Amino acid sequence: MKRSVFILGSFVVDLTAKASWLPVEGETIKGDYFKIGPGGKGANQAVAAARAGADVQLMTKIGQDLFSPVAIESFTQESLMSDLVLIDQNNPTGIALIMVSESGANQILVVPGASACVTEDDLLRAKKAITKSRIFLTQLEVNIDAVEKAIDVAHANQVEVILNPAPAQPIRDDLYKKINYITPNETETKLLTGYEVTDLDGCHLAANYFFDKGVQNVLITLGRLGVYVNDKEKFSMIPAMPVHVVDTTGAGDAFNGAFAASLDTGKDVFTAALFANVAAGLSVQSFGTAPAMPYRRDIDEALKEWNVRPKLQAFNS
Repeated sequence: MKRSVFILGSFVVDLTAKASWLPVEGETIKGDYFKIGPGGKGANQAVAAARAGADVQLMTKIGQDLFSPVAIESFTQESLMSDLVLIDQNNPTGIALIMVSESGANQILVVPGASACVTEDDLLRAKKAITKSRIFLTQLEVNIDAVEKAIDVAHANQVEVILNPAPAQPIRDDLYKKINYITPNETETKLLTGYEVTDLDGCHLAANYFFDKGVQNVLITLGRLGVYVNDKEKFSMIPAMPVHVVDTTGAGDAFNGAFAASLDTGKDVFTAALFANVAAGLSVQSFGTAPAMPYRRDIDEALKEWNVRPKLQAFNS
C-alpha cells in the first residue's frame, strides 16, 4: 500500500505584528509585538503533516534573497528539505503581512513571489514523487495552472486529492471531479458556492454544491464552531476543542496537514477530521504559524483528554 503525503504549496516569510485591535481603513495604530518566521500555506501544512507523523514530500519555490535562508533553515529543521524545494533566480521569496489582535483574529496580505511561479518543467521533476504518494494536498497560493496540472497527475495515478481552496478563486469545473476532499473555511465556501454557512442548512447547501460538481467529501472549517464533515451519506458537526485562543493564523493549515497525515494512516474522513480539529485547536494556543504546529504525541494526548467522538447522522434517518 502506498503511504506518504505529497504537498504542493507556497512558502512565504511571515511578517507578523500584534496589536490590541485590527486597524480599519485609514487608521494607524501602535503594535506591541513583531516577529519574522517561516510560513505559507504549503509549508505550514507540510510542517503540520510531518509533525503529525506523516512521511512528507514538499514541493515549493523560493527566491535567492535575504528571506530564502528562513525557508532553508525551517525545512532543514523539519526534515522537509529536498530537491523539490526549488530556487527561483528571477523572483523573490514570498512574504505575508499578518496583523493579529488580542482576541487572536487576523488580517493577512500575501505576496506569493516565487511560489506563484511553478512551471510545467518543475512539475515534471515532481511527477514520480506525486505518483508514489498516497495523499496529494495542495492549496491556491501557488499559480493555478500548476495546481490543476498536479491534480491531474495525482488523480490519474489513483492518489487521493485534498484541495484546500485558499485563497478562494475559480478552478476548472472538470477538476472538481478529481477532488476526494475539499476543505474550505466559511469565507472560501461563500466565495465558491454563494452560500453562507452560518448554520447546518447552509453547510448542507454548500456541500451539495460541491457534490454536484463531483467532489467526494466536503469538510468546512468553521473556526470556533468546529468543522462540518459530509461524505454524501452521513454528516457530522465536530465541535471545536475549548482552548484559550492566542493566534488563529495557522489553524486552517494545522487542520489540513493533520487531516492528510491521518488519512495517510487509513483513517476514515470523520476520524481524520476529529484528529485534525484537535491539531487546529492546539495550534491556536501559540503565536505564529509553522512553529505553532503540534506534534503527534500532543494531538494524541489532547484527543484522549478531550474524549470526543464524531456524532454521525445519516441523511435518510
